[in-house]
Amino acid sequence: MNFAQARFNMIEQQIRPWNVLDTAVLDLLNTVPRENFVPLAHQALAFADLEIPLPGGQCMLAPRLEARLLQDLALQAHESVLEIGAGSGFMAALLSHRAAQVLSVELLPELVDMARNNLQKAGIRNVTVRQDDGAKLSAAHGTFDAIVLSGSVTQVPHDLLQRLNVGGRLIAIVGDEPQMRATLVTRTSATDFRTTQPWDANAPRLLHFPEPSRFQF
Repeated sequence: MNFAQARFNMIEQQIRPWNVLDTAVLDLLNTVPRENFVPLAHQALAFADLEIPLPGGQCMLAPRLEARLLQDLALQAHESVLEIGAGSGFMAALLSHRAAQVLSVELLPELVDMARNNLQKAGIRNVTVRQDDGAKLSAAHGTFDAIVLSGSVTQVPHDLLQRLNVGGRLIAIVGDEPQMRATLVTRTSATDFRTTQPWDANAPRLLHFPEPSRFQF
């Protein structure tokens, strides 16, 4: 397989048309070898516009979704980032090139091992992958300049908003099928937040985050 051509096609046919126009993000997608973060059995699909299966019933998000989340988070080189849902480690790898430090928490031990191994092989040193439940993080984890949820939730988790520094941003896919929205929350002061929902997208659920009641009368 010609990975270079497939990568070019992914960027030009999937990612640019999805309003990812930040040249730094596009250059990064051209530099970080996505194929090295995909399970070998699915490597031929590394650049396809779909979710790629991972161990534990999880998946990698589609490339255009990862790219748009990364662009809209607008990271700065000095910032610290928390990622919920390490998966194969690819999103953490992208984040690592845009920020100073990345903490990626993952619930499933098989994905913790996978992400750590992939990041180590890629020579990335500013990412820590920790086995933990992203839905139940304590204040001991500290605060961050940016938080990205690599999966969907029904609502923005209040506890995670408290982990943002002032000026920090959280981005997640929020809502229920058939329509979810990318949701970007910026902490503007100790008590105030600004929320925008710039685009539609669906993504698989993150584990253990609360679901609304489904009672019908």
